[in-house]
This record gives sequence, structure tokens and C-alpha cells, in this order.
Amino acid sequence: MVLERAEDEEKWLAEGIAAIQQNAFYMHRALDANNLREALKYSALMLSELRTSNLSPHKYYDLYMRAFDELRGLEMFFKDESRHGVSVVDLYELVQHAGNILPRLYLLCTVGSVYIKSKEAPAKDILKDLVEMCRGVQHPIRGLFLRSYLSQVSRDKLPDIGSEYEGDGDTVMDAVEFVLQNFTEMNKLWVRLQHQGPGRIREKREKERSELRDLVGKNLHVLSQIEGVDLEIYKETVLPGVLEQVVNCKDDLAQYYLMECLIQVFPDEYHLQTLEALLGSCSQLQPTVDIKMLLSQLMERLSNYAASSPDVLPEFLQVEAFAKLSSAIWKVIDAHAEMPVVGAISLYVSLLTFTLRVHPDRLDYVDQVLGACVKKLSGKPKLEDRRATKQIVALLSAPIEKYNDVVRALTLPNYPRVMEYLDSSTNKQMAMVIIQSIMKNNTCIKEADKVEVLFELIEGLVKDVDGIAVDELDEEDFNEEQNSVARLIHMLYNDDPEEMLKIICAVQKHIMVGGPKRQPFTVPPLVFSALRIIEALSSVPSPELALRLYLQCAEAAGDCDLEPVAYEFFTQAFVLYEEEVADSKAQVTAIHLIIGSLQRMTVFGVENRDTLTHKATGYSAKLLKKPDQCRAVYACSHLFWVDDQEGIKDGERVLLCLKRALRIANAAQQMASVTRGSAGPVTLFVEILNKYLYFFEKGNPQVTNSAIQSLVELIKNEMQSDFTTQDPASDTFFASTVRYIQYQKEKGGMMGEKYGPIKA
Repeated sequence: MVLERAEDEEKWLAEGIAAIQQNAFYMHRALDANNLREALKYSALMLSELRTSNLSPHKYYDLYMRAFDELRGLEMFFKDESRHGVSVVDLYELVQHAGNILPRLYLLCTVGSVYIKSKEAPAKDILKDLVEMCRGVQHPIRGLFLRSYLSQVSRDKLPDIGSEYEGDGDTVMDAVEFVLQNFTEMNKLWVRLQHQGPGRIREKREKERSELRDLVGKNLHVLSQIEGVDLEIYKETVLPGVLEQVVNCKDDLAQYYLMECLIQVFPDEYHLQTLEALLGSCSQLQPTVDIKMLLSQLMERLSNYAASSPDVLPEFLQVEAFAKLSSAIWKVIDAHAEMPVVGAISLYVSLLTFTLRVHPDRLDYVDQVLGACVKKLSGKPKLEDRRATKQIVALLSAPIEKYNDVVRALTLPNYPRVMEYLDSSTNKQMAMVIIQSIMKNNTCIKEADKVEVLFELIEGLVKDVDGIAVDELDEEDFNEEQNSVARLIHMLYNDDPEEMLKIICAVQKHIMVGGPKRQPFTVPPLVFSALRIIEALSSVPSPELALRLYLQCAEAAGDCDLEPVAYEFFTQAFVLYEEEVADSKAQVTAIHLIIGSLQRMTVFGVENRDTLTHKATGYSAKLLKKPDQCRAVYACSHLFWVDDQEGIKDGERVLLCLKRALRIANAAQQMASVTRGSAGPVTLFVEILNKYLYFFEKGNPQVTNSAIQSLVELIKNEMQSDFTTQDPASDTFFASTVRYIQYQKEKGGMMGEKYGPIKA
């Protein structure tokens, strides 16, 4: 049946278009002959095709547009009295004798447009006559398109301020009343369309009505474009007229769409000054209207308006926007008991976003919104709806993102109360957001009471909750979470020893209940903060971890200018490396940790530094695998050239490390060739090349462009060798390095001159 109906519609549309084209042909022939009577005859026949009831709105629109295009030529003919010899006044009377009402009214609107333009009668009188005459068509689809045509031909002829049609007796109010009346009648027709046909096709009718909604909404756009509609006219006439029609139509589709149009097309300052009336109408809408979306859109508009200029903020205070919006949201949520939790929370998210933009200094407003959310959630279990938890995360994240300061969020009493409704997984997610904000903004938390609140917020990371044991968690995620907690502990500091002791005790109370799998992550940074290293090492029996702690202690001693203490910690770290770290992978990690820590040290004199760097380079060259040796040795080059330490710029020893790394890389290639019959990829050579480039740019005189050129040629030869294993990653790495060299050459300046001789 549906297919047959579609086929019939296509047939009826084709027949209608053919009839319009045929009658339009005769109409234009009459126009060319300046034959008014024949032109009216065939134009009426052409417009009679719009009387059909067989087409859906979408198909009817296609038919209407064909007729609309032809009417343009007819209007031009009507304008030229010399062609038809009839005055516009007589013409206006003449077309009213057309046989059928629909063609008659289309012709009347067309001549009416010419009549207004002639200025032989006040525009307001003609417009009033036209809008009243159009009442003669009450069929929903035909009436909508007729009034749409009236709106189209009259929109540039309204008696607006500055318009040529303003006249002595014509005012802006006449234009407003005309558009409002046309809007009202169109909306009635649009709503009536819902009740056409049997009830079983309700869904189809709603879809068809959605296709026609812009015809009605354009009237509101026209109203918003009338220059003379100032705040006073909008407040006293336009808004009451529109809201009256919206509320009285009692149709959910019309109410939602028209409220949405109203919010979008009129200026934000008008909404702000009429907020009470606008919000009051929301409570009168049908229960099925998505009021939360309308309120969210309104608050977003107002938020953007507040952010546009600081000068508008006093207006928000003057009208008490926050109080009115809060009250409206409470009423909506209270009146719609069936509203899902996610809907209510989304409203609070919008209100909080509004509050943070308009009243960023009013933390009491922010906490009031959070408190309202807690009230809505009270008595409910932890949220399981993913959409609702996502909105809660957005609600809790908003103050952090606005202030870039977690400390301010910690002063909000209702903040932790909202977090209590999150499930374990989302609670952790929110805790990570809090920690990441602290790290990103380098926020130092200095008060023990705020540390206490902070650890209550992130308790999902520091201890088992909801019966979920550590063993049930993903290891990679668990490690990332605990590393984040460890970094957080370093951000808790106060110069006052007494307050710092309180902070340490507060942190200890929370992390000591975290269990043996968390403590290796969380105890060391606390111990570091408390400078109680020996106890930490005895409570965490892990050589790799102990080595890290020795290095951290060495750096702490260095920060305090305690060279002998720092040297002793490094000595202990090397002893631990020799005696306890047996796994080859752990050795690689350990030696790189030692190199990195030593590079950052500024406290050592020449003799102590030389001793330690000699040990580091020696252990690097003794790693089990050649590639690991190579990488550790070229990492040691940074021990002899430190940018922020003028005394540590030994170019010769840097070059020795790089050459030694190159020899090891060659040995690795040869070993691969012997064992596998083919050489390995050139990755090591490219890594060394990048180190050469680094020190070349840093101004090391021992690293010359000729040395770089030789290394580039070596890599190219190795890549072209039949014995080299092809590796796309190595090729991409080298190609990227070559592009970088080329980029530096093309950039010009001193660096461009340095790179100039290099041919990559």
C-alpha cells in the first residue's frame, strides 16, 4: 500500500507540474501580448493545480515552487500599467472575481504586493485586508502555503522604521500586528494538520508536520528582523502575542518548535529582560514537551551573552537571572516527577555553566546548584545509567575547568556529596580528572583540611571500594592510577613544618589502608616528603624501587646543597645496582634512571661528578644486549653537556660517547649478520644521528656538519645494502630526520647557515 501510494503521488505530482507548465506557457504568451484578461485566465488555471489534496506536504511544496516561480513574471507584468492599461486599484478589484478562492487569493496577494509598492493606499490597510482575506482557505496544507506566499511577498514592504512604506499613518505596530496575525493563523493551520485523517497515521502526520514547521517559524524570524521592534515593543506586544499562541495551541510539537525559534531568533538582551515571562510560560507547556532542552538552550544563549562582554554582567544582577533560572528549573523538575535523572542533572549542568560564566566569583551559587543536584539524587542508589554519570562528571568538572584551581572546588561543601552518587568506575574517572587538573595547573595544596577533603574525593584510587579487590582490576590501568596518586602527593606541601606534619599524617591515614599493591606506589612519595627514607626502604623490599628512592633522596639532598649526602645516596644506588638488580630489563631501566638523575644534579664538584659519570658510562657499556648498550652510552653524552650549567659543557667527551655508541651499533649490525645471515635495521644509527643533531644545534664545536654528513651517508649505504633487514619504522624514522634537516636548512638564519653544507 505504501509503495502504491508513493507511486500515485509521483504520478499526481507529474500531472500537476505538467498542467502548471502548460497554463504558464499560455499565461506568458498572453503577457507578451499585453493581454490582461488572458493572462488572468491562465494564471488562475495554473494556480488551480494548488487545490489538490492528493499530495503529501513534501510533494505539495514541489508543486507550489513551480507555481511560485511563474508568479514572479506575473507580478512584473502587474507593475507595468502601460502594458495592461488598468490601474492598480482597479486591478486589485478585478482579480477578486476569479472563480475559485485559492487562485483568487494568490492573485490578490500578488497584486497586493504591487499595490503596496505603488503607495496609492497605506500599506497597513492592504496588509490587513490580505491577512483577513486569506482566512477563506482553511485547508491546513493549502492555507499554510498561501500564507507563506503572503509572508514572502510582503516581508520587504512592511511599514518598518526607515522603510519607504512607513508613511504618516503607518507605524511599526501595524507591521508587528500583521506578522503576528499571519503567524497565529498559520500555527492554527499547522496544528490542525495533526488531526487530519485517521488516528493510525499519527506518526506519519507528525513527520509531515515537521517538514512544514519552517513555514510557521519564518514569521518569528520576520518579527525579529523588524527594525522598529525595540525592547519595549517586544516586551509589551511581540512576546505576549507569541507566548499566548504557543501556550493555547496545546500541541507539543508546535510548542517545542516555536519556543526553540523564539529563543534562537530574538536578541539575548531581550530574553534577559523578559526572563520571568519566558520562564513562566515553560510551566504551562504540555507535559510531553522537552522543557529541559529548551531551558538548556536558553541558558546557553544567556551564558554566551554574558561571556561576550563584561559590560552586560550588571544586567544579569539587575534582573536576578540566577534566582529566576534556579526557581524555574526547580519547578520544572518538581512538576515532572517522571523526568529521568539524566534530564534533571543535565539541567543543573546547564545552570552551573551559566553560573560560572555570569557569576564566577559567587561560590555560594555554585554550591547551591550542586546542593540542588544532591537533593534530587537523595534517597537513590549510586547511578548506573551511563548518561547520568556522564552528566555528573560534567557537573563536577565544570568548576575545576573554570577556576583551574582544585582548591576552590575543595571549599564547596556539596562537591563531595555529589561524588558519592558515582559508581566505582566513574568515581575513579572523576578522581583522575581532579588529579590531572592539579598537575596541569601546578596547584600546590597547603592546608591539611583541604588535603583531607581531596583524599576523600579520590578514595576510589587509594583504597578498595564497593567490594572490588585490586586483583580484579586491569593492571595497566591500576598502575596508571597509582602513579597519578604518587605524583599528587608531591603537590602537597607547606613551608610550615607543623602544617606539613599535619599534611603527612592526613595522607598517611589514607594510603596506609590501600593495601600492599598500592603502597609501593604511594608510600615512597610520602616518605620523600617526610624525609624518612630508611623506614621507607625497610617497608618496601623491592631493589628497583629502593634504587629509585636512593636517587630521589640524592636529588633532594642536592636541592639542599648537601653534596656529601647526595654522593652517598648515588654510591648506595650503584651498590644496589651491582648486587641486587639482576634482571637485564631491570638493569636497562635502572641505568637510565641513574643517568637521568645524575644529569639533573648541580651540587657535585668536578671530582665527584667525574667519578659518578665514569661509573655510569662503564655500567652502560656492560649491559647484556648491544642495542641496550648503545642507547645507554649515547644517553651518557648528556652527562657532559648540560644546558643550564655553564661548567658542564665538555664537547670532547660528548663526542667520545657518541663515537663509542656508533662502534657498538656497528658491532650489533655485524653480530646480527653472523647470527641471522642479515644485518639488523638501521634504527640505532638513526637514533645516534639525532643525538648528533641535538648537540650540533646546542653549539658543541666537536660535533661538525662533516661528521653528520658522514653518518647520513653511512645510514643511506646501510639501508641500500642487500644484507640489511628492511624495517618500515626505521625507514620512516630516517625520512623524518632528513625532513627535519631540510627544514632547518630552509628556515634560514644562523641555524640555516649551520645546516647548509649538509646534504641529506
